[in-house]
Amino acid sequence: MSARVDAWIWAVRLTKTRSQAAAACRAGHVKVNGERVKPAQAVKPGDEVRIFHGGRERIVEIKELHTKRVGPPVAVEAYVDNSPPPPPREHVAVAAVRDRGAGRPTKRERREIDELRGRRP
Repeated sequence: MSARVDAWIWAVRLTKTRSQAAAACRAGHVKVNGERVKPAQAVKPGDEVRIFHGGRERIVEIKELHTKRVGPPVAVEAYVDNSPPPPPREHVAVAAVRDRGAGRPTKRERREIDELRGRRP
């Protein structure tokens, strides 16, 4: 038995919507057994799925297949989570805050804000 990788990711609540799961696959953020996959790629129990979503990488091994969304208690039993722990809160960069009424940021300020948030142009 097999299931689509995008449907499985959504069903076990690794993403909020199936369209987000499919978009992650198309963008190359999902790997099954070390290879980038398309949304329709079939997965089976025993496969390792790596998904980069929400700023962190999740590494899970499939135990059960689900094609319909299940509740959180059932979802966590469908896979073995081998992900590294999230970084401690102290190491997360502080978001830039602008004073109210200061106007739009200049191009230089915008680049500094993006750099603080970890984004690149």
